[in-house]
Order: sequence, then structure tokens, then C-alpha cells
Amino acid sequence: MTAEAVVRLADVLPTRAVHCEPVAHVAVLVSLNFPEMTDQTAQLVTRFTRTALETLVDLGASFELFDTSQPLPDAARVTSCDGLLLLGGGDVDGRMYGVDHEDVPNSYGVDIRADEDGITAIRAAEADGLPVLGICRGSQLINVARGGTIIPDIDDYGLHRGGPGEPMFLDEEIVLVPGSRLAGLLGTEHVVGRSGHHQAVAALGDGLVVVARAHDGIVEGLEDPERWLVGVQWHPEDDDGPAADRVRLFSGFLAACAAARAGSPASGGAAT
Repeated sequence: MTAEAVVRLADVLPTRAVHCEPVAHVAVLVSLNFPEMTDQTAQLVTRFTRTALETLVDLGASFELFDTSQPLPDAARVTSCDGLLLLGGGDVDGRMYGVDHEDVPNSYGVDIRADEDGITAIRAAEADGLPVLGICRGSQLINVARGGTIIPDIDDYGLHRGGPGEPMFLDEEIVLVPGSRLAGLLGTEHVVGRSGHHQAVAALGDGLVVVARAHDGIVEGLEDPERWLVGVQWHPEDDDGPAADRVRLFSGFLAACAAARAGSPASGGAAT
């Protein structure tokens, strides 16, 4: 039997030195390893996580990595930071949103304990007034934490991931809602994002609104108009995609984190 691929912490840490006076200190939550991880998935997790951490450091922030591969002693400790960034990974267990997880087609990487740690972290960050940014799985966890549901498996997936024998990730055209926080952050109403997902947000959680969709109507972005909480289904931290969009999104998030650190409100409606 072939051993599962493994991502090590050293594989994802930036080589750049963190600034001695960071603009903000960010809690980054990700499972570096999850069940049934393949070599291809391990390479993606390594590259995406490293790019996200390097972007934070390049923009003047520091970070603390919360790796949910193993149980977190205290997931609510993310509130010791100035904001919460949730990265991608395996599927959210169907039981978290009312579906028998054994009936989910094409499921992978399911770890209900990691889901529970992530939702605990999200709720703690929200209760403490911290900005929250979720990417792919992170966006779905935000929705589930608010009582929303997930499409277990997208039937017509052609816009969202590659088919058998094709690269998993592809370029996807996404339409943003004018006047939304997300559109303000990215400075546009249309983006081309890197996508490789078979699940997506279904029913929205309490207080959330749709701020981006694919051309087939699939939800690609959500936010809370009353506070700084944003989720995107695509992967801005894929360095095969446009760096400018990643920098705009992370810069807006860090500005909110810096405001939270200074004790200024980071909530409200659309923002640039």
C-alpha cells in the first residue's frame, strides 16, 4: 500500500523575514494534511499555503499558523491575533450541514474534527470583532458556521474544475456584485479566478449575501454587509493566477486587521 503524501510545516513557511513592526498579526487556519491526500493535492496545498503566507509577509504582516491536521488545543485562541484567514483544503463533512457524508459523490479529504475546529475559530473571531477572510473551503466553513448549506457535488462542473485526465485547476470568469465590499476590494466587477472545486455554497447562512457568481449561477463570493467578513470560492493564492487580484484582496483584509488592532471599527458595507 502506498503511503499518503505529507506536507511539512517547513515546506510552506516563507523565506522572507517578518517585519519587526508588522502592520497586523494574522491567524491562518489550514489543514496541511488531510485524509486520502495525493501527491498532486499535497503539491497544491504546499504551493497555495506558501503563496498566502508569503503574500502576508510581503504586505508587512506577521502570522500564526493554526494547522487543523491535528486537534487544536484551543481553536478560539485565534482571537489573540488581529484577523482570521481560512485557506482551502478537503471537503466539509456533510453532517455539518445536514447531509449524509457517505452519500456525497467525489468527496475527498473529509475530517469532521477539523471542520469543528474551524467553525469554533470562526465563531470566536466573529464574537471578538475580528475581520475574517475565507478561501474555497474557508468560505464554505464561514457559510456553515452561520447555518448555511453546501452543494455536495456540482453536476455540471465544467466551469469550475478540470475533467478526467485534465489539470484540476482552470481559469474561471466570475461576476461581482456592484457596490459590494468584494467588488470594492478588487476594483472591478469581473475577475478571472483559479478554480478547482466540486462543491459550493447552497443556502446562505444568517446575515450573508452573495457578492460573486459564476456564469452558471454558482456562488463564488459571499460577505456580511454589517462587518468585515468575506469569502471567495476561487483561489487568489494560486500563483498561476493574477497576482494583482491577490494583493488587492489581501491588502484590504490586512487594512481591516490593522484597524481592528488599533481598535477602530472594521465593519460596515462596501469598502475599497
